[in-house]
Amino acid sequence: MSIPTAYVIVILVWSTTPLGIQWSGAGIGFEFGVALRMVIGLFALMIVARYQKLPMPWDKLARRVYLVSGLSLFLAMSFVYWAAQFIPSGWIAVIFGLSPVLTSVFATLILRESAFTLGRVLGMLLGLCGLAVVFAEGLSISAAALSGVAAVTLGAVSQSLGAVLIRKLKPTIPAISITIGSLVVAIPLFIANGFYGGGWPQSWPLQAVSAIVYLAIFGTALGFPLYYYLLKNINAERVALITLITPVSALLLGSAINDEVIGTEVWLGTALIITGLAIYEYGKYLPFKKKWQIRWNQRPL
Repeated sequence: MSIPTAYVIVILVWSTTPLGIQWSGAGIGFEFGVALRMVIGLFALMIVARYQKLPMPWDKLARRVYLVSGLSLFLAMSFVYWAAQFIPSGWIAVIFGLSPVLTSVFATLILRESAFTLGRVLGMLLGLCGLAVVFAEGLSISAAALSGVAAVTLGAVSQSLGAVLIRKLKPTIPAISITIGSLVVAIPLFIANGFYGGGWPQSWPLQAVSAIVYLAIFGTALGFPLYYYLLKNINAERVALITLITPVSALLLGSAINDEVIGTEVWLGTALIITGLAIYEYGKYLPFKKKWQIRWNQRPL
């Protein structure tokens, strides 16, 4: 597959995933919806791994990687699927746009990465201001909407923290194999949560089932490998542009297809988050030269 084609597919998948998450829980229940998505995604990825003859190690380091990524996946998706009951789908993509910033903060704290430029600090502050605006909009709608915004934020934090902890372990396992291992860990938790929270669905709406299958095949089995494919073949800055595009495209898609009303405050918050992320990612091209060095005790990680 060509790089431009993969790039467009990843944008489309990330733009439609929030809406798919919201639809997949309608009538079936969000707990069962996410569990079924992960089971189908696991089988699809196992077929891909078998076709590509990828290794699936189970040594001590591999098990630790699977455990960390699986728990991170379970927490992030549980928060997001729960929140999708109370907030428009586009808000999910807007808040998750802060994931690169959150990941960098955790990398600084955990991996001892040391430098923050003035541009990066400014970008972080703008992004946090945008998040605060979205929080304020949620509060003005209802307490449930505010809880939904908070839950998505916790989901983004869980995902970013998990990514950094995996980097700390320095695995050499293929990305698809890590995804399979994480699903093996997470799926029993999703299933248990599904039966504890809602039990077996009483109805199977076509829209919900279609959304679950779409998320499993395109969101999990196709989206993850293509994302890592892009990371391996183009520079990280071009990949980061995806996080600037998908919040806006997800908002527009939710408004056009799902009749979601997007208030002025949300557009303002989105603009602040995207501007902050752009400055954070590309601030080195701005005339900010000062750096703050964070010194750590020299000790093995």
